[in-house]
This record gives sequence, structure tokens and C-alpha cells, in this order.
Amino acid sequence: MDTNKPVKKPGLVDDGHGDLTYRIIGACMVVHNDLGPGHREVVYQRALAAKFAELGIAYEEEPSLPVVDESGNTLIVYTPDFRVEGQVWLDLKARSHQITGDDEAQMIDYFSADEDETCNVGLLVNFGRPRLEWGRKFPPKKLAEHRRQKWGYHQI
Repeated sequence: MDTNKPVKKPGLVDDGHGDLTYRIIGACMVVHNDLGPGHREVVYQRALAAKFAELGIAYEEEPSLPVVDESGNTLIVYTPDFRVEGQVWLDLKARSHQITGDDEAQMIDYFSADEDETCNVGLLVNFGRPRLEWGRKFPPKKLAEHRRQKWGYHQI
């Protein structure tokens, strides 16, 4: 029996970031347990920023993700709630209903606009429910095929 082989813990997803996503979710749980549901999203965002600072988790609030067309025009600038440790997108909700497909599509927009691919995992967290709701999202496998190539288009 090989005793040097790493033991995989059951039920844990390896997202390539060690325990970072678990620490983020844990911080969200602490904030939700403290404040409960019923506040506006900005309240949870500010509380979470304070909790990240307390825990020594590096974060950037509302980073800019511009979507630029082939002529260099900025079409829109997405602003996820957080980029955590430069590796994880974190988008917060404060809704009484569950996370929707539109919320998941918004996370895919972040992955798509992130042409440098700094983040390869995203967390959607809904503070508006009696129990904290969260989901871990990864970029679609075919995302690169949908991105505009910087070196041009093929004429048809």
C-alpha cells in the first residue's frame, strides 16, 4: 500500500485553488449568520469586505471587465462584486428567490470578458434566503471558441 499517495476527501471539489473557495464560502456563511436575510446586496458586500480584511484574504472590489469590439470601442464594463486573491470571481445576490440561469449567465459573461483568464472559478452567493445559497461555477469548456480572436475574423 502506497502511504505517500494523497488522500482525497469525499465530497470536496478540487477547483485548483486549495482551500480558497472554502474560505470564501465560510466568510459568506459568517456574514449571513450575523446579518441574516433581508438586507440590500451592498450591505453584504461591505460586511464581506470587512470579513475578508479580518481574515487576511486579499480582494478587489468591483474590478472592471471591459468588453471591447474589434474597433477598440468599449461596449460595456462588467463589474463583478469581487475578485478574490486574483483567482476567483465572487458575485453576490440578495434575493428571496433562488439563483437563476440568468445569474449563472452573468458569471459566464465575467469569464468571457476576462481575456487574461485570471480567474478560472466563480462563486455565486445569495444572501437573501433563510439559508445561504451558493454555487461554484467554472468557465464552459468551449468558452475559448466563443471569444473573439484578437488576430481577426475569417471572411465567409
